[in-house]
Parts: sequence; structure tokens; C-alpha cells
Amino acid sequence: MKTRVDSPNDRRRLRLLFAWLLPSLALLVLPTSAWAIPAFARQTGQPCAACHVGGFGPQLTPFGRQFKLLGYTLQGDNGPDMPLSAMLVESFTHTLKAQPSPPASNFSDNNNTELQQASVFLGGRLGEHLGVLAQATYSENGGLLGWDNMDLRYARSFVSGKHSGIWGLTVNNNPTVTDVFNTAPAWMFPYMSADLAPGAPAQPILFGGLGGQVVGASAYAQLDGAWYGEAGVYRSLSPAFLNIVNAGYDGRLSGLTPYLRLARTWNLANGNFEAGGFAMEARRGLVGSNAYGDPVALPGPTDRFRDLGVDASYQYFHGDHTVTLAGIYVDERQRLNATYASGGSDHLNDSLQSFALNGSYWYRNTYGATLGMFTDDGSRDLTLYGGTDGRPNTEGGIVEFDWNPFGKADSWASPFVNMRLGAQYIFYTRFSGAVHNIDGAGRSASDNNTMYVYVWLAI
Repeated sequence: MKTRVDSPNDRRRLRLLFAWLLPSLALLVLPTSAWAIPAFARQTGQPCAACHVGGFGPQLTPFGRQFKLLGYTLQGDNGPDMPLSAMLVESFTHTLKAQPSPPASNFSDNNNTELQQASVFLGGRLGEHLGVLAQATYSENGGLLGWDNMDLRYARSFVSGKHSGIWGLTVNNNPTVTDVFNTAPAWMFPYMSADLAPGAPAQPILFGGLGGQVVGASAYAQLDGAWYGEAGVYRSLSPAFLNIVNAGYDGRLSGLTPYLRLARTWNLANGNFEAGGFAMEARRGLVGSNAYGDPVALPGPTDRFRDLGVDASYQYFHGDHTVTLAGIYVDERQRLNATYASGGSDHLNDSLQSFALNGSYWYRNTYGATLGMFTDDGSRDLTLYGGTDGRPNTEGGIVEFDWNPFGKADSWASPFVNMRLGAQYIFYTRFSGAVHNIDGAGRSASDNNTMYVYVWLAI
């Protein structure tokens, strides 16, 4: 006999149960030989700077890339430790001009402070070839604890004649979260950004459109430390489950969603260069709500999103100095069978393009500066995008300065404490297809310029 959740109180109890049980259940399934993180430093016995540019995640060094490809299983000589780590992010957000209305409940139209993230991580070596990285996050914006990125891996190394490599299998809940290059949408710059300020009106579905709403499995391989390939499929999780774990729901995928990743890395003097590509095709239906206001999948046709992308990155390490460059371009072709049939778009066929480029410099893995630019363009569709122009076109840049006082071998309390202080400024030269009067009420694109300051602590 099935048990039905019949009231908001029942659903609230389930959410509270999830909030209390998630860390406890994870500890039950992790064997006692597992090691703790942050950034797996206690597991490996290495400082955070061994795996992360700047001594703080998520930007990976070549060593960090190999650690992830090997399934988070490398361990040092330390003894067993609790397989838990925690992360806190406190932030302040200011827009050049106050927003027309507060960006979220219990916040003001400008100058907001918030506990942006409070996360618990469960991860490390589960066995000789098995490892995991899983995260649950609470945010003051929404006031909910929910599941976050999850990546469970089985990996083996091999030697065949003159060739050597790594092969593995992964089960995860977000396309591109498996990637080891910081061009991938799940890990690309900015690594932390304001959630109480205006952002791009639309991006291809590869840019987090399925994150946390799906479960997928893929196989991957690296050959001779150079060639990398990954192929997998994803399917939707049920709205009832996503409601319990406080994840979003944007519609049910039709069948399996294929994902493909290819990349080539060249080792250079004092660094490396990578170039590759992405491909994904998803078919997704529309969302309605039941009598309790919970989202449900609507029957009928599905929208098709076909994403093709290219990326490249470069890393240079020389003594106290580190320089990185990263870029990605994704083109999405849409056939909006469901949206167009329901009157939600002007056209049956639309498109979106996203381009992002950034470069960073780090001194002694402590002081960092990053410059970035972004462009999100798309078809003109007034019903779908609104605004005064009917296009999602949004362009601008990012300037960020960071101080990471810890993360090195000789840092205070290493490797138990790490911290980043960041100051980020995002400016817009175009927003929602316009430079001026972007909303019909006289607001300019530059009015959305955002000053964002944060403290990011990992223990």
C-alpha cells in the first residue's frame, strides 16, 4: 500500500526529516576506512594548494585533476578521520540602482547581507577504487536545506603496451559536474556569485538547467594523460522526490538525455593547454501544479534542446606565479513543441548562444585577480523573454580580487581550515536585449551593475 503525502504539514515534516537524516544516513553508508575533507587535504596529506589554484577550490591544478579522475581515492599516511567537511559563505550584495522589487522574501531591494550557503560535504575514499563527493546546502534565500552536487566514482588505472591511462564510471546529478576542467559550466568562473542580484535572463540548458533534477551515469577514460572522453545518459527524478530534497523542478525529461565530452591536453613548459567540446540533447515537457501547489509534469509534447559547445584552457605555473585562462562557447538549438503549443513562445524554433572568457593571476597562491567577460545571445521572442526588445541578449564583464590566507603547507591549522575573502564587481553593457529602458520603466543595463563581497570558509 502506497503512502501519500496529503497535506503541507506532512510535506514539511518530510523536509525536516531529510534535513536531519541526510548527514546521518551518509555516515552509515560510508565505511570507517573513509577519510575526511576539506578539499580532501586531510585524506591525501597534501596542502589545498596541491589540488587547487590559489590554495582554494574549485579551480583544479593538474594534480587535482588526476585526483578526481582516480575517483577521489588517493590517500596519504594519516589515520582515519570523520568523513565530513563544512562550508560557510556570508555575502553582501549591492546593485548600482535598487531593484524594482526585493529579489527574494525577507530581503530588501538593495544592500543585502545573507548566509548564502551553509554546506556539509561527505566524501573521500570508500574503497581501493571507489570514492565520492556529495554536498547538502542550506541557503538563507529560501530558508531550505537541500541536496547539492553529487559524484560517486569507480576508477582504475591501466597500462597497455606503450600506453597508460585511467578509466572510470560515475553516478551523478548534474551534467558537467564530473568534469575536471574549469571551463565546464558546473565549475566555471565566477566560482561564487550573487544570488540576490539580476542575472542572465536565459542560457543554454547545459549551464545548470538540469542540475540537481536528474540522475545520470557515464563512463570516462583518460589516455596517456592527454586524451579525455566521457559519455553518459541522464533521466529525470520524480517531482515528489525533488520536493523532499528541496530541489527545483523544471519539467520531466522524455526518455534518456545523452551527454558527451571530449578533450585533449598538451603538457607545456611550466603548464598545460586544453581544448575540447561538449554535446547534449534534452527533451523536456512543461510543468504544472497539483492541488497542494507542488509542481507536476504536464502531459503532451516536449521541447527539444540540442547543445554543442567548445572550450579551451591554459595554465602556467612558475615559482610564486600562476596564470590561468579559460573560455567556453555553447550554441543551443531549440524546437519548442510544448512551449509554442501552449502559447508560451512566438516561434517554434529558437536558439541561444553563450560565450565566456576569463583570465586570472595568483601570487604565492594567496593573492588573486581575475578578469572575465560574458555574452548571452538568442532569438528575438517577445512572448518567451519579455522586456522591451524581446531578446535575452546580455553582455558584460567581471572583475574579482581574492585573498586566500590559508591553504599552503605552512598555513595556520593546515589542512583543517581554509578561507577566501573575495570582492567582485559585475558590470553590464547590455541586458535583456537593450542598453537603456530594459524594462519599459526607464531602467538601464548599467543599473544592474553589482558589487558583491563574500567570506568563504571551509573547515
